[in-house]
Amino acid sequence: MPKPVPETWLTYHLAHPGPDKAIPADPNCAIYYKGYYHLHYIFQNQGHSFAHVSSKDMVHWQWHDTTLTPPLTGHGMFSGTAFMTMEEKPAIIYHGQGSGRNQIAFAQDDHLEKWSEAIAVEPQTAGGKEPEMRHWDPDCWLKGDTYYSIAGGSNPSLSKSKDLKKWEFQGELFHPDFPKGLGVAKEEDTSCANMFPIGDKWMLLCISHQLGCRYYLGDFKEEQYLPAYHALMNWARWDFFAPESLLTPDGRRVMWAWCTPWVNDMQKVGRKQNFDALMEGKIQPGIQSLPRELNLPKDGMLRIKPLRELEQLRSNQKQEADITIKDDAPYVLKDISGDTMELEITFAVPSSSEFGVRVLCGEDGTDGFTITAGSMRKTLTVGYTKPPFELQQGEDLTLRVFIDKSMIEVFINDRQAAVAWHDYDPKDLHVSLFCKDGNVEVKTVIAWEMKAIYEVDSR
Repeated sequence: MPKPVPETWLTYHLAHPGPDKAIPADPNCAIYYKGYYHLHYIFQNQGHSFAHVSSKDMVHWQWHDTTLTPPLTGHGMFSGTAFMTMEEKPAIIYHGQGSGRNQIAFAQDDHLEKWSEAIAVEPQTAGGKEPEMRHWDPDCWLKGDTYYSIAGGSNPSLSKSKDLKKWEFQGELFHPDFPKGLGVAKEEDTSCANMFPIGDKWMLLCISHQLGCRYYLGDFKEEQYLPAYHALMNWARWDFFAPESLLTPDGRRVMWAWCTPWVNDMQKVGRKQNFDALMEGKIQPGIQSLPRELNLPKDGMLRIKPLRELEQLRSNQKQEADITIKDDAPYVLKDISGDTMELEITFAVPSSSEFGVRVLCGEDGTDGFTITAGSMRKTLTVGYTKPPFELQQGEDLTLRVFIDKSMIEVFINDRQAAVAWHDYDPKDLHVSLFCKDGNVEVKTVIAWEMKAIYEVDSR
């Protein structure tokens, strides 16, 4: 980490310190082991390598020496996951770039700095033949006394093993009864796969290179996955991409995703705004999203919350309460402004068709980055994105807005979350509330300055 940290760099997001390029920067192989959370991400170091960071709290991170790199592994490091073996030892599964196979390696020390020689995953059919399959972004998990592994991509496949050496090819991952009304085709790209139980379902967290981060909720039927629900977690380019998750000791499912303004031809979800200026030396490469806690209660609706440990970064709390926003008259918060803060805003059962908040705006409350909701809307506008969200009857709207220089993350009533970018003038740091078609009452606005995560080592 350079000293001093450049003023334009993000303050409390995990991001690659350089000078090496963190492209593509997909988070990979996350696991908790012996008091530490470990996360890897792809960066360029004599080829595609895994950077390794560890933390006690998933907020403050320390970089380890890079050991998972082509000169040592014999192949490049492409996306994969981590898992615990039957013997309670950490292992990783990933695609070995240039090897044509997915690979498994086993930790040789408690700090996950030394790894065994990789073993290629070579499934065979029941007749002992090599199956027709794509060897690509894998996942592996243990269920009972059996390991299951996904080989990702279009029409992903499933294999199983008793010992992680001999693999029996099961065929397609998705069950033939794959529903037609999910809003996504069975053949859609399923890369960066991560399968795990959540609530009373199994969640398949993944990407499509065209659509970005997405997930399924479903169950296994006849040893194939049968999804019942599908949703996106990304609505523009690769603003939220390549997810990875782990299970904490207290049972929370926590995920990250790679976030980038980068635009390339694989991205099919458009964005009119061009953020090339941000990529030209203003922000770090290799940015990871804030950690998100996922859970699935009995109502079957996924909950998405910011990691609770992030609250330790809060400082200098300020608050306004009982605010009436008048029609077409922006209300500029009196003592709340900045570009490195968390906001929590609660609108009381709004009836206005358009209301919301502008951050990083001018002193008159105009321009800036806009978050807009409405009592009858089925989407929320977060800058240039429109994630689906609908208020229930009689429900307040609570927005948790994390502003970290040019990167903004918004969590909405614990049921939705979105990431977007904003290239702003450093003098535009104000926050304003607005509405149209009727006044809106705001119960509270609470703001915290957020401390940097690069000042404290986790070990």
